[in-house]
Amino acid sequence: MFYHNISPVLVEFGPFSIRYYGLIFAFGILLSFFIMRYLAKKRQLPLNSRDFDELLITAVVAVVVGARLGHVLSFLGFYLANPVQIIAVWNGGMAFHGGFIGLVLAGVWFAKRKKLSFYGLADIVVVPVALALALGRIANFINGEFYGTPTSLPWGVKFGSISQFRHPVQVYEAIKNLFIFVVLWQLLQQRKWKLPKGTLFWVFVFLYGSIRFFLEFVKDVPDFAFGLTWGQFWNIPMALIGGCMLWRIFFARKSAANLNMAAKTKL
Repeated sequence: MFYHNISPVLVEFGPFSIRYYGLIFAFGILLSFFIMRYLAKKRQLPLNSRDFDELLITAVVAVVVGARLGHVLSFLGFYLANPVQIIAVWNGGMAFHGGFIGLVLAGVWFAKRKKLSFYGLADIVVVPVALALALGRIANFINGEFYGTPTSLPWGVKFGSISQFRHPVQVYEAIKNLFIFVVLWQLLQQRKWKLPKGTLFWVFVFLYGSIRFFLEFVKDVPDFAFGLTWGQFWNIPMALIGGCMLWRIFFARKSAANLNMAAKTKL
């Protein structure tokens, strides 16, 4: 069992403070930038230094606005009563699904503007995103937010004044995101596999949606409907659409190739 007594503030200067959450967020952005540059060069994506700067700024703004908007809408009553807190992102409170929608929309816009393949771009962006999400969940743990349901397991955590030991669901999600990053990275290293464009993007969507669906059962959030949480209602279409798109990319294409080969053989 672990008693969570980690202060979210690293140092304070009078009314100003530096929080772990902000530092981890900034480090995630910087790390994502270097990984994207490396992958773009490896996959011969025609992006120069200025394009990368623009891509990074566009992606960060889209993620922050989308994620914060998604969180605010999820707790609309609180933020209507405390409107100043809407911009207090340093206190935590970022919804993944809102940020992901913002990132996809920004990616479509950027790819169209630069005359690039969206999937070619998305396949390199989701790799550092998975790693950045793992770092973000560690920041959530330090903040002591988004804790899980009560548990008697040896790794249960007592978060401040929260009653009972809880599942450290932030750590579970960090491990999940790190696992997705490793899977995507390994797929990139397998040069013998000529992966069609969009494969990595849809692998990310499928794995994230399906694994998080089950993790929601140990998260201390109210049910939305039918015994499922609001997050699970977002994760279901992610898992289904991701799975269907992967089936279409591989099995449907393979079936079409087999039919073409059979037709040529008959001729």
